[in-house]
Amino acid sequence: MRTHAQAVVIGGGVIGCSILYHLAKLGWTDVVLLERDELTSGSTWHAAANIHGLHDSTNISRIQHYTMNLYTELEAETGQSCGVFQPGSLYLAQTEDREHQLRLQAAKAKFYGMNFHEVDRAEAERLHPLVNYDGIRCIMFEPDGGNVDPSGVTNAYAVGARQRGAEIMRFCPVTATLQQPDGTWIVETPKGNIHTEWVINAAGLWGREVAKLAGIELPLLPTEHQYFVTETIAEITAMDRRLPSVADRDGEYYLRQEGQGLLVGAYEKDVRFWAEGGTPQGFGHELFADDLERIEDNMMRAIDRVPVVGEAGIKRVINGPMIWSPDSNVLFGPHPDLRNYFCCNGIIPGFSQSGGMGLMAAEWITKGESTYDMFAWDVARFGAWADAAFTKARVGDQYAHRFKIHFPGEERDAGRPVRTRPIYAMQRDLGGVFGLNYGWEHPAYFDKDVPDSAGFTRQPWFDSVGREAKMLRQAVGIIDISNFAKYVCKGPGAKDWLTAVFANRMPDVVGRSCLTPLIGVNGGIAGDFTVTRRAEDEFWVIGSGMAERYHQRFWAMVPLPKDTTFESRTEALCGFNIAGPWSRKLLQSLTNTSLQAAEWPFMRSGEIEIAGVSCTALRVSFTGDLGWEVYCPEADQITVYKALMDAAASLGGGPVGSRALMSLRVEKGYGSWGREYSPEYWPQEVGLDRLVKADKDFLHKDSYLKVKDNAPREVLSLIHITDVKTADATGGEPIFLPDGTPVGRVTSGAYGYSVDMSLALGYLKDVPAGTAVEVMILGKPHRGVVLNKPPFDPEGRRLRG
Repeated sequence: MRTHAQAVVIGGGVIGCSILYHLAKLGWTDVVLLERDELTSGSTWHAAANIHGLHDSTNISRIQHYTMNLYTELEAETGQSCGVFQPGSLYLAQTEDREHQLRLQAAKAKFYGMNFHEVDRAEAERLHPLVNYDGIRCIMFEPDGGNVDPSGVTNAYAVGARQRGAEIMRFCPVTATLQQPDGTWIVETPKGNIHTEWVINAAGLWGREVAKLAGIELPLLPTEHQYFVTETIAEITAMDRRLPSVADRDGEYYLRQEGQGLLVGAYEKDVRFWAEGGTPQGFGHELFADDLERIEDNMMRAIDRVPVVGEAGIKRVINGPMIWSPDSNVLFGPHPDLRNYFCCNGIIPGFSQSGGMGLMAAEWITKGESTYDMFAWDVARFGAWADAAFTKARVGDQYAHRFKIHFPGEERDAGRPVRTRPIYAMQRDLGGVFGLNYGWEHPAYFDKDVPDSAGFTRQPWFDSVGREAKMLRQAVGIIDISNFAKYVCKGPGAKDWLTAVFANRMPDVVGRSCLTPLIGVNGGIAGDFTVTRRAEDEFWVIGSGMAERYHQRFWAMVPLPKDTTFESRTEALCGFNIAGPWSRKLLQSLTNTSLQAAEWPFMRSGEIEIAGVSCTALRVSFTGDLGWEVYCPEADQITVYKALMDAAASLGGGPVGSRALMSLRVEKGYGSWGREYSPEYWPQEVGLDRLVKADKDFLHKDSYLKVKDNAPREVLSLIHITDVKTADATGGEPIFLPDGTPVGRVTSGAYGYSVDMSLALGYLKDVPAGTAVEVMILGKPHRGVVLNKPPFDPEGRRLRG
């Protein structure tokens, strides 16, 4: 066994073998995989191994599409069969919402050149004559859908990796992972130790245990999962072709051909957790006792849809474990608290994603960043707040609602509340309806008479959100921005360090602020921040709250000077945005400090006192309106909020939630990190190039200079959708020209209440202002026109007034 390696992969399931294969394919051939038992042990060997290309997330669709195409290439390359069957998949919609989802996915497939299209009932009956299509509103067909052989795929990756020089050690458990002072690792095993640059945790059911060897906790929990295979069915035996699989997600089961019978699986409401205290070390290829009564309701729905299921006997039942994260997405990427420790844990649709997941992991490890923005999977999306109780509640909800539609902006109650601020009860009493933002309860809107709901069309809270948006534009609104990430950099080297990190120049004068991008490894936008100089040796940095742990990786890339500190103050500080035409009047009634434009212009900061509390105030507003951000210690949040709310009420103002803020910032054409801003896009594509100062050094400047003079591939643009009445764009919708040419996609959408326009922010390729486009809202074309300026305050007079 090697004693040194560039990377050690822990876990010999399909994901671990895929990562090993892709590392070797990208040139890292000095790599080792360690498996405690035999390859495929744990969850891989008993997986149903269905494959499909489409997903609600654009980048995950790209990854799944890559994976489906890879299997036949892998067979040709290695000579190892992957057991690929691709008779296609039929997707059935019983509800209007499911129809909207499928039509949107079909539009995305057209945009990205994937094959996923609608078929009529006659064609569906030809493709799968055993299905009863009564009550089905819409049928989509994916010709490349199907299934693979779990063992075949895993071994094909293994063969491909070995052919490129990688080593695989079976029956070699890892007993310790010890990080060295230089950031490298010693991986200990009974067969010897390996000194390696990277450790990759792809340990499947043992992901938690392997993580603990490195001193970290991962929010993961296994459950039982059952499927069964029928005896031979005469109608299938008589056919000269293989039947397509059936995705009847409204029926909450999945079904495909297996041999001359059918395989039926279900995610039942009666969830059974397993190994809550830790996965047994001796577990490998075992199964649990059959318990078909638990999935009886799902089975009956499958029988109603495919009657021969009820007529056939059951040949075998598979009841095995699978391990979940709190949102059922993989925990992926370098762990923010460790150097060179990569996580790939909690994978559910592993055989649809294994290839793309392996490629993205290998890119990230060998090149420092993946081609696609993978924040939806990033392990950094969870913090210590995602404890065992939260994880169990969320995993139970995810399992029981596996096939429930994940609507845009949907908030689920399981496991909440986790983290609350002191004013939570006050906000609730004001009618606050809350969402979850990196563990924090955060008000989405204020109307106790309108419960939250989610869907593709406008929801009952549409008018409530509109009232808040109009109130702010006409008077004043108070927005809780405590969920923003807040940092303090202090010391004699503070300015030099921030200058070395960020692309813009740092403020030279105390009391001034600047906006600045953070440049990613490949020259894209890794973040956008407001930096304020509070003293000669102290700066405040404000950024995206949900990306706080993501950005930890970047802070670690530039060593701090001696006697200089950089600390998160997100939990210690609370904040409010006071915005609207009466925001100055409101704040002036609470402080003796002059807030007139001459004394306090845009992008300036200072200290003010509110109700006896010393607060830091920045004249900036994400609403695009006149406004200030005010920050205070968490202990004083109630005092400050009460004073602000009392003053707002006297001016016809009040609280404003995050959904109204979405409308307000889209009216102004403001981008947001995680939607418009991501490492995939260059500064000149998002309109932030003016904030990049190439005459100084900053993090990843070399990467930026390589793309600096490139013509934009796409440009962030604002679209007025002119013929929509019941729904607005939400993000992800493809954009076409009227002749069907694909030209872009939506990143954010909202109704602009104060301008009376349905609006969409998105990226467009070679589409100038004034061009007519079609936005695929609900998967159907809706006419729009590209705007040359934002409809609200395009000259910024209110913002700077």
